[in-house]
Amino acid sequence: MAETAYLGLGSNLGDRLGNLRSAVRLLGARMQILRSSRVYETEPVGPPQPEYLNAVVEVRTELDPRGLLEACRSVEDQLGRVRAERWGRRTIDVDLLTFDRLEVDEPDLQVPHPRMHERGFVLVPLLELDPDPMLPGGRRVTALRLAPRSVLGVRPFAPPLEVLPGGGAGR
Repeated sequence: MAETAYLGLGSNLGDRLGNLRSAVRLLGARMQILRSSRVYETEPVGPPQPEYLNAVVEVRTELDPRGLLEACRSVEDQLGRVRAERWGRRTIDVDLLTFDRLEVDEPDLQVPHPRMHERGFVLVPLLELDPDPMLPGGRRVTALRLAPRSVLGVRPFAPPLEVLPGGGAGR
Protein backbone atom coordinates (compact mmCIF):
# COMPACT_ATOMS: atom_id res chain seq x y z
CA MET A 1 0.00 0.00 0.00
CA ALA A 2 1.40 3.40 -0.95
CA GLU A 3 2.03 5.89 1.84
CA THR A 4 2.58 9.64 1.76
CA ALA A 5 5.82 11.07 3.13
CA TYR A 6 7.54 14.45 3.18
CA LEU A 7 11.24 14.78 2.42
CA GLY A 8 13.39 17.81 3.22
CA LEU A 9 16.03 18.71 0.63
CA GLY A 10 19.03 20.97 1.18
CA SER A 11 22.21 21.94 -0.68
CA ASN A 12 24.95 24.50 -0.09
CA LEU A 13 27.78 23.33 -2.37
CA GLY A 14 28.18 23.64 -6.12
CA ASP A 15 25.08 24.24 -8.23
CA ARG A 16 22.68 24.28 -5.30
CA LEU A 17 19.49 24.53 -7.36
CA GLY A 18 20.79 21.94 -9.81
CA ASN A 19 21.53 19.61 -6.89
CA LEU A 20 17.94 19.93 -5.62
CA ARG A 21 16.59 19.27 -9.11
CA SER A 22 18.86 16.22 -9.49
CA ALA A 23 17.71 14.86 -6.13
CA VAL A 24 14.06 15.19 -7.17
CA ARG A 25 14.81 13.48 -10.49
CA LEU A 26 16.60 10.57 -8.76
CA LEU A 27 13.89 10.24 -6.10
CA GLY A 28 11.25 10.31 -8.88
CA ALA A 29 12.82 7.21 -10.37
CA ARG A 30 12.07 5.34 -7.11
CA MET A 31 8.76 6.83 -6.00
CA GLN A 32 6.00 9.17 -7.08
CA ILE A 33 6.81 12.84 -6.46
CA LEU A 34 3.47 14.56 -5.88
CA ARG A 35 4.56 18.17 -5.45
CA SER A 36 7.27 20.49 -4.21
CA SER A 37 7.37 23.57 -2.04
CA ARG A 38 9.06 26.68 -3.30
CA VAL A 39 12.83 26.77 -2.90
CA TYR A 40 14.16 28.91 -0.06
CA GLU A 41 17.60 30.32 0.63
CA THR A 42 18.46 29.86 4.28
CA GLU A 43 21.20 30.61 6.75
CA PRO A 44 23.25 27.56 7.77
CA VAL A 45 23.02 25.82 11.14
CA GLY A 46 26.35 24.73 12.59
CA PRO A 47 29.85 25.72 11.52
CA PRO A 48 30.52 28.70 9.21
CA GLN A 49 29.59 27.73 5.66
CA PRO A 50 27.71 28.94 2.57
CA GLU A 51 23.96 29.52 2.65
CA TYR A 52 21.63 26.66 1.76
CA LEU A 53 18.83 26.18 -0.69
CA ASN A 54 16.02 24.17 0.88
CA ALA A 55 12.72 22.68 -0.28
CA VAL A 56 10.29 19.98 0.79
CA VAL A 57 8.73 17.40 -1.52
CA GLU A 58 5.64 15.28 -0.96
CA VAL A 59 6.02 11.69 -2.18
CA ARG A 60 3.92 8.51 -2.44
CA THR A 61 5.88 5.35 -1.92
CA GLU A 62 5.48 1.62 -1.53
CA LEU A 63 8.66 1.58 0.58
CA ASP A 64 8.51 1.26 4.35
CA PRO A 65 10.22 3.98 6.45
CA ARG A 66 13.55 2.10 6.54
CA GLY A 67 13.45 1.53 2.77
CA LEU A 68 12.64 5.20 2.18
CA LEU A 69 15.55 6.27 4.40
CA GLU A 70 17.85 3.99 2.40
CA ALA A 71 16.55 5.46 -0.88
CA CYS A 72 17.25 8.97 0.45
CA ARG A 73 20.80 8.00 1.44
CA SER A 74 21.37 6.38 -1.95
CA VAL A 75 20.38 9.63 -3.69
CA GLU A 76 22.76 11.55 -1.41
CA ASP A 77 25.57 9.12 -2.29
CA GLN A 78 24.84 9.40 -6.04
CA LEU A 79 25.10 13.19 -5.79
CA GLY A 80 28.44 13.10 -3.96
CA ARG A 81 27.36 13.70 -0.38
CA VAL A 82 30.30 13.39 2.03
CA ARG A 83 29.43 12.85 5.70
CA ALA A 84 32.52 14.43 7.26
CA GLU A 85 31.14 16.96 9.75
CA ARG A 86 27.83 17.15 11.60
CA TRP A 87 25.76 20.00 10.14
CA GLY A 88 28.60 20.65 7.70
CA ARG A 89 28.64 21.63 4.03
CA ARG A 90 26.95 19.27 1.60
CA THR A 91 26.10 18.88 -2.03
CA ILE A 92 22.75 17.41 -0.99
CA ASP A 93 20.86 16.45 2.13
CA VAL A 94 17.66 14.41 1.89
CA ASP A 95 15.84 14.02 5.22
CA LEU A 96 12.79 11.89 5.91
CA LEU A 97 10.52 14.33 7.76
CA THR A 98 7.21 12.47 8.10
CA PHE A 99 5.83 9.15 6.92
CA ASP A 100 2.04 9.09 6.84
CA ARG A 101 1.03 9.46 10.52
CA LEU A 102 3.57 6.88 11.65
CA GLU A 103 6.01 7.36 14.54
CA VAL A 104 9.34 5.51 14.44
CA ASP A 105 11.99 5.73 17.15
CA GLU A 106 15.07 3.68 16.30
CA PRO A 107 18.73 4.61 16.83
CA ASP A 108 19.26 5.75 13.22
CA LEU A 109 15.67 6.42 12.13
CA GLN A 110 13.31 8.82 13.87
CA VAL A 111 10.03 9.83 12.27
CA PRO A 112 8.77 12.49 12.49
CA HIS A 113 12.23 14.08 12.19
CA PRO A 114 13.21 14.97 15.78
CA ARG A 115 14.32 18.58 15.12
CA MET A 116 12.09 19.63 12.23
CA HIS A 117 9.90 21.87 14.40
CA GLU A 118 13.00 23.82 15.49
CA ARG A 119 14.15 24.60 11.95
CA GLY A 120 12.55 27.36 9.91
CA PHE A 121 14.24 25.99 6.80
CA VAL A 122 12.14 22.83 7.24
CA LEU A 123 8.92 24.27 8.66
CA VAL A 124 8.38 27.08 6.16
CA PRO A 125 8.48 24.85 3.04
CA LEU A 126 6.70 21.96 4.82
CA LEU A 127 3.81 24.21 5.84
CA GLU A 128 3.29 25.11 2.16
CA LEU A 129 2.42 21.46 1.50
CA ASP A 130 0.84 20.38 4.80
CA PRO A 131 -0.72 23.07 7.00
CA ASP A 132 -0.79 20.75 10.02
CA PRO A 133 2.03 18.18 9.76
CA MET A 134 2.68 15.57 12.40
CA LEU A 135 5.54 16.66 14.67
CA PRO A 136 7.68 14.70 17.13
CA GLY A 137 5.75 13.44 20.14
CA GLY A 138 2.43 13.61 18.31
CA ARG A 139 2.36 17.42 18.59
CA ARG A 140 0.81 19.66 15.96
CA VAL A 141 2.07 22.96 14.55
CA THR A 142 -0.99 24.74 15.91
CA ALA A 143 0.18 23.82 19.43
CA LEU A 144 3.68 25.24 18.95
CA ARG A 145 4.76 28.65 20.10
CA LEU A 146 7.14 29.56 17.31
CA ALA A 147 9.63 32.30 18.10
CA PRO A 148 9.91 34.89 15.32
CA ARG A 149 13.64 34.09 15.06
CA SER A 150 12.76 30.52 14.00
CA VAL A 151 11.83 31.76 10.52
CA LEU A 152 14.36 34.58 10.19
CA GLY A 153 16.84 33.94 7.44
CA VAL A 154 14.36 31.88 5.37
CA ARG A 155 13.91 33.75 2.08
CA PRO A 156 12.04 32.70 -1.08
CA PHE A 157 14.56 31.90 -3.84
CA ALA A 158 12.82 30.01 -6.65
CA PRO A 159 9.45 28.52 -7.60
CA PRO A 160 8.62 24.90 -6.71
CA LEU A 161 10.88 22.24 -8.17
CA GLU A 162 9.41 20.83 -11.36
CA VAL A 163 7.37 17.64 -11.02
CA LEU A 164 6.17 15.97 -14.20
CA PRO A 165 2.62 14.63 -14.65
CA GLY A 166 2.49 11.14 -13.20
CA GLY A 167 4.85 12.07 -10.39
CA GLY A 168 8.22 11.96 -12.10
CA ALA A 169 10.66 14.81 -11.82
CA GLY A 170 11.59 17.34 -14.48
CA ARG A 171 14.85 19.09 -15.15
